[in-house]
Amino acid sequence: MKVSGALLPQKKTTVGEQTQMKLDELPLFEFEKLSTATNNFHASNLLGKGGFGPVYKGQWEDGQEIAVKRLSKASGQGVEEFMNEVVVISKLQHRNLVRLLGCCIERDEQMLVYEFMPNKSLDAFLFDPQQRKVLDWKKRFKIIEGIARGILYLHRDSRLRIIHRDLKASNILLDDEMNPKISDFGLARIFRGGEDDEANTKRVVGTYGYMPPEYAMEGLFSEKSDVYSFGVLLLEIVSGRRNTSFYNHEQSLSLVGYAWKLWNEKNITSLIDPEIKDSCFEKSILRCIHIGLLCVQELTKERPTISTVVLMLISEITHLPPPGQVAFVHKQNLHSSESSQKSHQSNSNNNVTLTELEGR
Repeated sequence: MKVSGALLPQKKTTVGEQTQMKLDELPLFEFEKLSTATNNFHASNLLGKGGFGPVYKGQWEDGQEIAVKRLSKASGQGVEEFMNEVVVISKLQHRNLVRLLGCCIERDEQMLVYEFMPNKSLDAFLFDPQQRKVLDWKKRFKIIEGIARGILYLHRDSRLRIIHRDLKASNILLDDEMNPKISDFGLARIFRGGEDDEANTKRVVGTYGYMPPEYAMEGLFSEKSDVYSFGVLLLEIVSGRRNTSFYNHEQSLSLVGYAWKLWNEKNITSLIDPEIKDSCFEKSILRCIHIGLLCVQELTKERPTISTVVLMLISEITHLPPPGQVAFVHKQNLHSSESSQKSHQSNSNNNVTLTELEGR
């Protein structure tokens, strides 16, 4: 079994010949064209900032809107993530993955050009008291199913076998019809080997609250890592709450822990976002909560594969096993972990990924 490490030469300051060969497979845009499209990268077009650098909205002369990721010259990790994203996403195409249109390597600039998502990211809707009203249950279920199908493509159906490693609400973009598109492949890794392969890394990267215990504590990652993150996302979508917030303050429960507590008390309907509470959809919503709890099982082997999750969602698998012990019942505190102390600081804005291990 082989797992790729960084997907480019280790030197982070220059783009070498191997990197250039990979870039040549993509459409190349001139700097001036991107500068014109973004009004010289004007602040009014800024969509967000991340560890990679700022992301701008732009528009071609024909009216087509784009999103431009511009590598920050001050970014220490940006070049590696830039090339990783080029290598991974340039080989992928699926309706639930954001589409890479091309890139720019000019004047010491490195930029990625994506299709523009007019509704920004899922977290902008889900965790906003007013915007979440737009997301009725039908829209939320469509988003859940779309994310699952996107992950299935990454794990099983694409030319490569990809572990995303940073699935979270801010990395799920929404198009004009509220279809979800998985974005930000800067931390993704290509796997080669059997179904149950795991890899180990000393550089734990990702986002606090979405990491499974085996990865956060031991640096082990696999397809089941993405399944765990999907389970957290599913519980967030159903409840309209962030996993990283406190619930039941006396016990300092995470959202996962709170859902597990309610499940054991046979009071799981209390988890449902009041905006989507409807007796007509209750059975479907409760089924999704059940699936979410199966995805966040503490033991990797107890979590379903994403292919099984899709079959559960569309009711091809009708009987769901009872969930066992979930991971991270209490709000995580990883300050004692050496890898956490050395991890990258971060924030999430729109479709920008930053690595983090500490709470926000």
